[in-house]
Amino acid sequence: MAVVTGAHGVRGEVRLKIFADGFAAHRAFNGGALKLESFRNGIGRFAGVTDRTAAEALRGTALTVPRSSLPPLGEGEYYHVDLIGLAARSEAGDALGLTVAVENYGASDVVEIERPDGRRFLVPLTPQAVPHWDETTLTVNMAFVD
Repeated sequence: MAVVTGAHGVRGEVRLKIFADGFAAHRAFNGGALKLESFRNGIGRFAGVTDRTAAEALRGTALTVPRSSLPPLGEGEYYHVDLIGLAARSEAGDALGLTVAVENYGASDVVEIERPDGRRFLVPLTPQAVPHWDETTLTVNMAFVD
């Protein structure tokens, strides 16, 4: 749902990069290990984190919740975690690599695919570029592959 990007101030608050709508509705993360006491404008405070050193120690921590606490998906919707790790194939069935990340630069989501040789490329997650995906495979239109 989010990641801690660093400390904010000296009293244990942290800066958060939020990846999901409805983040503020959740109070317990990572199996209850982190309990959010307050959140406002990308700044949060967790129970037991009382100084900058403790807040800085959380840098890079991904905040997760059980899938059961997320709203159901509508037609054509997805959670980014569902796409990461999918095998990417061309429409002809040729292996292209694995989906390693989903980013959003403003217009639409973009999937990052890592080829077997380690090189990576980006494909917009649009019906033209990715005509189909399911629980095992992401099908990519080769016209969008560099």
